[in-house]
Amino acid sequence: MKQRFSSIRYSYIISHFNGVFLTLVIILAILLSVYVVVSPTWLTPEAIFLFIGLYAGIAFIVSLYVGFRSSGDMKQRMDYLSVLITQFSNGNYQSKIYFNEGDELARIGNELNELGEKLQSQVKSLRRLADEKAELAKSAHKSAVIEERQRIARDLHDAVSQQLFALTMITEASIKQLDTNPTLAKEQMIDVASAAHQAQAEMRALLLHLRPVHLSGDPLPKGIKKLVAELKQKSQINFQVDIDDTLKVADTIEEHVFRIIQESLSNILRHANATEVKIELLKRGKELFTHIADNGKGFDLSNDNTKKTSYGLKTMKERSEELGGTFTIRSNKDEGTYIDIRIPC
Repeated sequence: MKQRFSSIRYSYIISHFNGVFLTLVIILAILLSVYVVVSPTWLTPEAIFLFIGLYAGIAFIVSLYVGFRSSGDMKQRMDYLSVLITQFSNGNYQSKIYFNEGDELARIGNELNELGEKLQSQVKSLRRLADEKAELAKSAHKSAVIEERQRIARDLHDAVSQQLFALTMITEASIKQLDTNPTLAKEQMIDVASAAHQAQAEMRALLLHLRPVHLSGDPLPKGIKKLVAELKQKSQINFQVDIDDTLKVADTIEEHVFRIIQESLSNILRHANATEVKIELLKRGKELFTHIADNGKGFDLSNDNTKKTSYGLKTMKERSEELGGTFTIRSNKDEGTYIDIRIPC
C-alpha cells in the first residue's frame, strides 16, 4: 500500500494538493489583512470562511481530477521504459522504444535504444570470440583429452581408490565381528553400504567426464539424449527430458550448452543424491532456454562449502556469459536445485 501511494501518479496529485493548500493560506491571509485594516462592510468573517470553504472543496475535486489525468501519460511512458529495461535484462537487446515528445523522457528512451544497440553489438563480439575460442579448443582437443584423463586418474586414486580400500578394511573387520558381536558387524556393514554408494556416485561422475569433449558431429538434442540414455543404465535416477528434436543453433552454442548440461549432471551424481532429474531445452522467440532441475538434498547458496560443486557452478556460469546469456540458480536444503539458462541466438 505504501509503495502504491509513492508512485508517480499519486505524486502528481499530492503536488496539486500542496499548491491548493498554499493558495488557500495566501488568500486567507490577504482577506484577513483587508478585513483588519480596511474593514469593508461587504467583507465579513462569515463571507471569508464561506469563500475559503467553497474554494477548498472545488479546488480539491479539480486537483484530484487534473492530477490523475495529467499523470496518466507520464506513468504510461515510465512503464514503457521499465518494460524496455526488463527486456534488456532478459537478453532481448533488439527491443526499442519511441516517443513523439521532445522532453527528457524521450531523450532517455533514445539513450536506452542506443544502449540496446551497443549491448547487441557486444553480444555479437562475444559470440565471435566464443567461435574463435571453439576453434582453438578443437585444435587443442588431443592435449585436452590427455590432460582430462590424467586428472580423472588422479581423482580415481584420491577418491574411489581410497574408498575401496576403506571398504576392504571395514568388510574384513565385519567378518571378524560377525560371530562374536553381530550388532557391531551390522553397523559396520551399514557403513560399507554407505561408502559403496558414495564410491559408485563418484565413479559415475568420473565416467561421465570420460565422454568426448565435443558432440562428435551429433546435433545437440541427440547428444543430450544419448548422454541421458547412458546415465539411465548406470544409475537409478528417473530422467524427464523435454527437448525439441528439430532444434538448431550455432555450433558454439551447442558445444557450450552440452558441456553445461554435462557438468550439471556430474554435480547431481556426486552431490545431490537425487532420484528425479528434469532437463528442458527449447527455443523461446530469439532465446535458447535451458532448465535443469533435481529433487536432491540441495544446498545453501549463501554458505556453500563444497568446493567442487561451487567450481562446477562457476564454470557453467562462465560458459553462459561467454555466449551473452544469463545463468540463474535456485537451491535450498532438502528442496532440490533448479538451474535456468537463457542464451540469445
